[in-house]
Amino acid sequence: DEFISSPPRKTVRFGGTLTEILLKYEKGDTTDFELLKHQLSDPDIKDAQIINWLQEFRTSVAYLTKELEQLVSILLKLPWLTRSREVVEEYLGFLGNLVSAQTVHLRPCLRMIVSHFVPPRITIREDDVDISDSDDDDENLSENFDTCHRALQTVARYVPSTPQFLMPILVEYFPFINKSERTLECYVHNLLRVTVYLPTLRLQILELIIEKLLKLDVSTPQQDIEDAEEAVNNSGSEEKSTEEGLFDMEEDEERKGTKVVSPSSERMAHPLAERLDILMTILFSYIKDVCHVNGKLDINNTKDLYRDLVSVFDKLILPTHASCHVQYFMFYICSFKLGLAEAFLDHLWKKLQDPNNPSVIRQTAGSYIGSFLARAKFIPVVTVKACLDLLVNWMHKYIDNQDTGANAYCDVALHGPFYSTCQAAFYTLIFRHKQLLDGNLRKGLSYLQSLNFERIVMCQLNPLKICIPSVVNLFAAITRKYQLVFCYTIIERNNRQFIPVVRSGTGGDLVQTCTNPLDSFFPFDPYILKRSKKTIDPVYQFWEELSAEDLENLKKPITKGTSEDEDDDFLKGETPQNDGVVGIAPNSYESSTRSPVSSIGSPPDCYVPFPQ
Repeated sequence: DEFISSPPRKTVRFGGTLTEILLKYEKGDTTDFELLKHQLSDPDIKDAQIINWLQEFRTSVAYLTKELEQLVSILLKLPWLTRSREVVEEYLGFLGNLVSAQTVHLRPCLRMIVSHFVPPRITIREDDVDISDSDDDDENLSENFDTCHRALQTVARYVPSTPQFLMPILVEYFPFINKSERTLECYVHNLLRVTVYLPTLRLQILELIIEKLLKLDVSTPQQDIEDAEEAVNNSGSEEKSTEEGLFDMEEDEERKGTKVVSPSSERMAHPLAERLDILMTILFSYIKDVCHVNGKLDINNTKDLYRDLVSVFDKLILPTHASCHVQYFMFYICSFKLGLAEAFLDHLWKKLQDPNNPSVIRQTAGSYIGSFLARAKFIPVVTVKACLDLLVNWMHKYIDNQDTGANAYCDVALHGPFYSTCQAAFYTLIFRHKQLLDGNLRKGLSYLQSLNFERIVMCQLNPLKICIPSVVNLFAAITRKYQLVFCYTIIERNNRQFIPVVRSGTGGDLVQTCTNPLDSFFPFDPYILKRSKKTIDPVYQFWEELSAEDLENLKKPITKGTSEDEDDDFLKGETPQNDGVVGIAPNSYESSTRSPVSSIGSPPDCYVPFPQ
């Protein structure tokens, strides 16, 4: 209505057309030029005026050279996004004309567009203090973002080199991690939208996002997240006990069958974990949307995205120690098709066995193989067997080469990748032994015997001394039950020895030593971010706490005629933890296979005294 009822367009302002004003300015007469700048900067400028000016600017872009960048800067600050559709269309046309005629203004145009990738900032007055915050309640936000992407596509259409100029700007404008959740959410969502129409930038944008997620992840250790949740739960239960009766109305509604779910139950108590949860949810949604077309898996799209994600994994994730959640983007995409999971395992396997890779990368690759084989529900037993064969054969060859040489002694610094491979194989067996024996016990046992774990355990390199105690204890219990290898003699001897596991330059007796000399971790330990875990849980193998019956079963070696039903189940739930001293004698493994009630995830990196 405003547009229709506005007065007819004026072609003469301040005594001439736009072209005349600009020509006058070139000759040194700045009066009309200053008036023009003043009118364009007016916050109360009408839509009709903006449209009139933009139409004149579109025909005069040839004059908008670098010398007039101040004027262009004012034009780029026009509040065009929040104006009528006519203004938006006119402005998009102006942007296209400007960048095609004067590429010198490409960067400022891109900066202006990218600055709108987050909710606008508004000033709130509280106690006579102006507080700047993002306007999260803007109803037109989604529409504004659509328009921004149209603007970016318009610019890219006119200037083919847009991607290379855009990427540094996307990096520069990425919000700090302490910005509001909504700001981060909007920016990451918009970055991922850019990859759809500027595919050449996809790898770099994924790298940028995952690098920021990784910083969030390593800033929020799992223990901190759990502590924050526990503190909130405790304070919540205290409030509930003191304010009983206040929530009767909700309880009545629940009785009627309408379940009332508080949105706060979805929130993470730890503020950085909350941000990470939201951003991981977006990343998972993006992976799903790219790989599926009309609800069906598109193999070509999926392969292309897999390649990009593996590249990011190698560059950022593999060298990062003990991240908890971000690496799950690989777990998720591999769940779409077995071929991807096998490709990922093959990729890790090549990293592990390549002597040219740094030892720490090889060890981490081993951790990923073990954790992935144990936790990925979508990996069938035939693939587990194929991987175990590879790992175990490699270990046997390694022993052949090392066991009689000058380096045939227990030393993490010399044999790190070997110990990591042993731990991966032991960990996989702990989680998968029931499936390996399922169906045909005799055949399954024959397969496990063929792996010859006894030789690995008994070799001079002594892997049981280096691997994490809880893994060693469960491996020992299972291999004892099935009479594959008797580990307890070695475990006992290791405990009696007073030699430090890690070489010490200072000499002298060490009273204690690290129970995790490999500094290993299990990258696919339970995922604890509330929203995004809904994506992971259906394809994730949990660990089930051992019941008293399971413990009894583990004590009994299996004999001929034992039914398969007696097999113990280690397959679901969390990995047990070791609390306190690991004193493992042939009959004392119960303490290390029983997990504390509060435990979650893998064994902690703890220090325990050697038995005297």
